[in-house]
Amino acid sequence: MAKPSDAHADIAAMTFEQALKELEQIVGKLERGDVELEPSITLYERGEALRGHCEQLLRRIEAKVEKITLDAQGEPTGTVAMDAEP
Repeated sequence: MAKPSDAHADIAAMTFEQALKELEQIVGKLERGDVELEPSITLYERGEALRGHCEQLLRRIEAKVEKITLDAQGEPTGTVAMDAEP
């Protein structure tokens, strides 16, 4: 039996959009309840791996997002990280 990390190794190469789409499909299958117990556990584990990947990608993007700073006249003066104080 493959380790969970081996079974989900393909997730690391996915874009946010690809991972989110697959995660939505998994949630749909699990919500419908038409998956037997063992396969549903496998789906849930893959869903957790996809969720973690999406979360990691979002944190990376969030770190890159910048906020434009303005002077007293409303003119742009530069940028700062979103989590930095102006």
